[in-house]
Amino acid sequence: MSIPPDQMMGMVDSAIEAVPGMEVDIPQPEDFEGGAEVMDDGAGGAIIQALQGLMGGEGAEVEAEQYEHDANLAEVLDDSILGELSSELREYYETDQDSRSEWEDGYTKGLDLLGVRYEERTQPFQGASGVTHPIIAESVTQFQAQAYKELLPAGGPVRTNVIGAKDPQTEDQATRVKNYMNYLVTEQMEEFDPDTDQMLFYLPLSGSTFKKVYYDETKQRPVSRFVAAEDLVVPYTATDLATASRITHVLRMDENQVRKLQVAGVYRDVDLSVDYESEDNEVRSKVRELDGIDKNDTDDLYTVLEMHIDLDIEGFEDIDQNGDPTGIKLPYIVTLDLGSGEILAIRRNFEENDALKRKIQYFVHYKFLPGLGFYGFGLIHMIGGLGKAATSILRQLIDAGTLANLPSGFKARGIRIRNDDEPLAPGEFRDIDAPGGDIRNSIIPLPFKEPSGTLAQLLGVLVESGRRFVSIADQQVSNMNQEMPVGTTVAMLERGMKVMSAIHKRLHYAQKTEFRLIASVIRDYLPPNYPYQVTGADQNIKQADFDDRIDVIPVSDPNIFSMAQRVTLAQTQLQLAQSNPQMHNLHAAYKRMYQALEVQNIDEILPPPPQPQPTDPSIENARALAGEMLQAFPQQDHDAHMSNHIQFMQLPLVQASPQAYGMFLGHLQEHVAFKARELIQEQVQQAQMQAQMQGVPFQMAPEDIEDAVAQLEAQLNAQMLQALMPQGDQQDPLVAIRQQELAIKAMESERKADKDEIDAQLEQQKLMQKAAADAARIESQEDIANQLEAVNMERIRVSQRNRG
Repeated sequence: MSIPPDQMMGMVDSAIEAVPGMEVDIPQPEDFEGGAEVMDDGAGGAIIQALQGLMGGEGAEVEAEQYEHDANLAEVLDDSILGELSSELREYYETDQDSRSEWEDGYTKGLDLLGVRYEERTQPFQGASGVTHPIIAESVTQFQAQAYKELLPAGGPVRTNVIGAKDPQTEDQATRVKNYMNYLVTEQMEEFDPDTDQMLFYLPLSGSTFKKVYYDETKQRPVSRFVAAEDLVVPYTATDLATASRITHVLRMDENQVRKLQVAGVYRDVDLSVDYESEDNEVRSKVRELDGIDKNDTDDLYTVLEMHIDLDIEGFEDIDQNGDPTGIKLPYIVTLDLGSGEILAIRRNFEENDALKRKIQYFVHYKFLPGLGFYGFGLIHMIGGLGKAATSILRQLIDAGTLANLPSGFKARGIRIRNDDEPLAPGEFRDIDAPGGDIRNSIIPLPFKEPSGTLAQLLGVLVESGRRFVSIADQQVSNMNQEMPVGTTVAMLERGMKVMSAIHKRLHYAQKTEFRLIASVIRDYLPPNYPYQVTGADQNIKQADFDDRIDVIPVSDPNIFSMAQRVTLAQTQLQLAQSNPQMHNLHAAYKRMYQALEVQNIDEILPPPPQPQPTDPSIENARALAGEMLQAFPQQDHDAHMSNHIQFMQLPLVQASPQAYGMFLGHLQEHVAFKARELIQEQVQQAQMQAQMQGVPFQMAPEDIEDAVAQLEAQLNAQMLQALMPQGDQQDPLVAIRQQELAIKAMESERKADKDEIDAQLEQQKLMQKAAADAARIESQEDIANQLEAVNMERIRVSQRNRG
């Protein structure tokens, strides 16, 4: 019996229920008399050569046993080889663990900044505040909430993209792949959602988390499990998973789980021991402490190391064409018990038909920030200092308020206070015996100040700086309004989303890798038929659908990581479309707005625009009179349509309307084009059939076909124009229209001339009336002047007589 590596891992991680009586069909070296030696057979298998002490010590070679590619090689290797390999692998693991001890120490201390547990403090005084500022917890929760909604939308996280040229077949294939993977991830893989949710909480803390994708034999489906950073160990020289020389996944299993796997043939049936030292890992101990969980004696777990490593195993070496070992290490998955050092399984980690023997990848690395090495940086690394400073200042402010509200001080040695060991309650007065009668001289309180306003302002600056690191984009969106110009809106979004956009792109890339691994498992291990009916194809097309023509990618947009940002961009697009509706598709703009708002059943409130359908020529005539556009379609009776339209165009009503007449002419040209192309295609098909019957090759160049279509269109246009020409003495409608236009222009010119003449006469009358009015006014003024002069003369004469 042989088990592929990913199926073996599925059985390990799921702790399968063993099938009673299951045995591994692999011969043991000790089954042969005289011992056994493992030799390479040059074809990736092994030959067991029994050295039997028979008849004078002559050796005899038993029948060669060819081992399957997925066999557990630990069952046939000699104990000395296994022991040497175990010591080497455990040394590798301990070295890798020691190389990241400082990372574990910093990560462990940073977990205290979450403030999950209240710290009981006795310094600087008993009962001092042990509160932790929630800046780290708030940032982690906010990021997890945003990323969880974007990476796992309600409609499913998977979408597809057709690689290369698109056609209806590949489009249907992409739709089937997308629908099935979303069904699998959201309905069948029950661990996917909670594990991703938990991973997104760990990610901003540790800076690195991992997902492990494999085929689970017991569940008969792909599995994607969350692996914490402390449980995946790599060498200090590693920069990424693809090029790491070894990857160690630390598994913890109880005795019953291990026994099930041994009975099922996944592990060798050997005795194991608990490694108590590895159980007390610093990070795991801190996590248990924050969870409030204590380990007891009944919870002993075996520490099993699953190492993805390149090895050159004796008897299974890489060989060249001449059958000689090349010395090149091949990828294997080695599983060993850390406590006892026993190797439980060794399996090849490359495809059987892969000549290059490339390592199969099972892990996906999610990073918060790139970091300086293999592991990424999280919020603990980036704003952990701000969190510590904010916690320190917050505790000082609380302690200062406590001391100011409950002051302490000194009292004279001889003073006696009843129940002086109990604090005073509000509104309570106690008896006191003060020597000399002056209490103020006997009790001196310490001068504690109120909480510092400067510290409070500094705390606000620290908190704002930390929050801005994660939530700056939402703050920028909240400051926008509908009246803001489009360019300003885009600029503010770009400035506000730089940090989170980069983080979200890294998550998008990692999730794309995860979906591709799931798709490969579907292709290689799942049944070839869909579990439900699919449209346009048979159910057994599933395996063919998962090929290299379809790329599986996340549905999330790597440039958008929040609903507020998505709605703002959709609103900006809608404003641009409304500003110039002639150049934009308003229906698409409104649909994007509804999609950004995550409205369900959009078609119910925003029905799609009706698509043009073929209609009879009479309805087309009516639509043309109403000003609606006409459209011709292939396979129509073009002659009937053209004849009907030409007759209708003879009506005076149509001829008097240039817009309707021009619309009919354009529609006739569409029918001419369709008819010419259909006739030429029929002629080409007939010529091909005749040539095929005669056994003569026939091929017509595309440019020759286009030339024939153009020539036929010219003939059809001539016939159509002849039908449109006026018959006998009937006047050309275009000439009549032109004459009407000239008559209208002549009448307009005559009307303007009459109007100008009337206006000139009115102007002349106005001038004459103005001259008469001016003359009358001058004459009146002269009469008044003469009268004044006569009055003055009369006054002078009367004055002279009076003096005389």
